[in-house]
Amino acid sequence: METFFQLSSHSPLFFLGTVFIVSLMVGSFLNVVIYRLPIMMEKSWQREYNAYFQPRNSEPGNHNARDFAVPAADSSNTDTAAFNLVKPDSTCPHCGHKIRPWENIPLLSYLFLRGKCANCGTGISLRYPLVELFTGLVCTFTAWHFGPSSQALWAVLFVYILVALLFIDLDKMLLPDQLTLPLLWLGLLLSTQHVFVGPVDAIIGAAAGYLSLWSVYWLFKLATGKEGMGYGDFKLLAALGAFTGWQGLPVIILLSSFVGAIAGLAIMLVQQKGRSLAIPFGPYLAVAGFLTLLYKHDIIAAYLNWAFG
Repeated sequence: METFFQLSSHSPLFFLGTVFIVSLMVGSFLNVVIYRLPIMMEKSWQREYNAYFQPRNSEPGNHNARDFAVPAADSSNTDTAAFNLVKPDSTCPHCGHKIRPWENIPLLSYLFLRGKCANCGTGISLRYPLVELFTGLVCTFTAWHFGPSSQALWAVLFVYILVALLFIDLDKMLLPDQLTLPLLWLGLLLSTQHVFVGPVDAIIGAAAGYLSLWSVYWLFKLATGKEGMGYGDFKLLAALGAFTGWQGLPVIILLSSFVGAIAGLAIMLVQQKGRSLAIPFGPYLAVAGFLTLLYKHDIIAAYLNWAFG
């Protein structure tokens, strides 16, 4: 690793190029995570549900348990075939063609195949190469911002997890614990080495981040009887607080709320669904957290200069 940083110090192009290429490959894997992780969670919930409500005829008082069991028609959701981030192998959803290694090179394969399956010619969603390119560009910019350092590599890992959370929340209105909690613990552990902030700022940031949205959630629910956000939002803000410290929380909340309000109004006007439209808050938190990690001090200084001139 020391040799890598020495080479990177002498050749920033080598450093940025390496980050870009690696991030393209990670972006390809993130496409798998974004698609499969929610399905893995649904299958796990289904198995737990069925296991809990299985008929226990031998136990007194459980003769009606079958009334709660999932119908046999839904048994496909609980099959025992391996389904994880590695298996089954990626295939064309239209014809089942197994994606060969040379057909899975980030960006290049999509361009070479002209965005179509090599076997049946069905179009491949443009989203896959866009996620790869987005991940590569954002991570390269992050690496350029921090320069050749371990701080840059941790920030790039931070971006990887945020990208997965952003797109999963857009697709499923879900922020998985499998991503938010490791991000939280990573931020707290890095604070012990003062990578981004110190341990006191990180701990207070994590606690305050969680409790702030938790409080808003319950106030809104008591006032309206409705749930305004999910628990995943609390955990994500806690993780962001661990990375940026408690000082970054006001910036994250203001940025995400401002952008979220504008985007929400635009979506409601376009789709004409009114105030009942559910809009994921996680993507706005992710973008605001990313900007705060990079520009927290600049944003705070600019605000203070504007406010107190």
